Amino acid sequence: MLADEALDAAEVQTADATPVDIVVIGAGQAGLSTAYFLTRFGVAPETGFVVLGRSFGPGGAWQDRWPSLTLSTVNGVHDLPGLAFADVVDTSAGEVPAASAVPQYYAAYEKEFDLPVHRPTTVRVVCDRGERLRVETESAVYATRGIINATGTWERPFVPWYPGAARFTGRQLHTRDYRTAEEVTGQHVLVVGGGISAVQLLDEISRVTETTWVTRREPAWSEEPFTAERGHAAVALVEDRVRRGLPPGSVVSVTGLPLTPALRAARERGALERSPMFSEITETGVRWSDGRTLDVDVILWCTGFRSSLDHLAPLSLRNAGGGITMDGRLATRVAKDPRIHLVGYGPSASTIGANRAGRAAARELVDHLTGEVPQQ
Repeated sequence: MLADEALDAAEVQTADATPVDIVVIGAGQAGLSTAYFLTRFGVAPETGFVVLGRSFGPGGAWQDRWPSLTLSTVNGVHDLPGLAFADVVDTSAGEVPAASAVPQYYAAYEKEFDLPVHRPTTVRVVCDRGERLRVETESAVYATRGIINATGTWERPFVPWYPGAARFTGRQLHTRDYRTAEEVTGQHVLVVGGGISAVQLLDEISRVTETTWVTRREPAWSEEPFTAERGHAAVALVEDRVRRGLPPGSVVSVTGLPLTPALRAARERGALERSPMFSEITETGVRWSDGRTLDVDVILWCTGFRSSLDHLAPLSLRNAGGGITMDGRLATRVAKDPRIHLVGYGPSASTIGANRAGRAAARELVDHLTGEVPQQ
């Protein structure tokens, strides 16, 4: 155990709960990075910490990515600490689907460092029980001194409400539901959203069928290469938001959409002609505020995700504006409760950000639980 003091059974309510110092919720990039650093900081697997993953196998949300998302098109898969991606997966074959390559890498990583991942297990709720936090899953209950939440966003697709959505007789899909363009061949697909996933899928689908693209704002294209400096500047802006208790914004909203060679080609063939957002959904399509209508067969909502934090609701971490005020070295620590860190929230919502945040969260939580002076 991290602390020498004896456990008070009445206080921590361990009659039906397994006592553990730290529970890591999520076994994706952020969760595995955190677990790696916990072992490096002397926290024992199983008795000191456990990792809870909801998927049946390694890979986190990557297992559900669409087949055409390959290592050559994915928006960055960064090495986890201690084991290079290229040492596990043959990266010379750029057309390898990310949905198989990344799980292969994560499986090798868990085995290499003997990480205590329990799966499949879904955390239903986390409650405050004084000195301990009670973590309830469908198969086990833990009484923990600290939590590092690394659940990401994939489980919470966001679809904005528009009048008439329920009466649309065609198909409505979200990014996470998409599989292949062939499934919609011969149908008119309305792609909604201005992010990277929207333009990638628009490019792919427009090759085989008719498409229309709508966004709330005019897309901001970037001709500049995405350098480390630009990435750090974008992350800094998102970090500032969460430190002020605001909901995190997307990095793309700061950096703009990268105009890759594939997207340049799509623009040249007219696939990236954008229309403003419609005001209403009809039985057969959509209607704009000026009365113009369009019949479509499929509405593909590429409208992003929200942080998967519903299981933390009893802790009342959110403020009146819906955000969570964060502090700590890399803004992973919940200001309201230093026993809780959110890795993959805000500035750490990327594979490279998750690595750095995993180390910072592990270090700060261990220091908090041991009463040590925080280390850098």
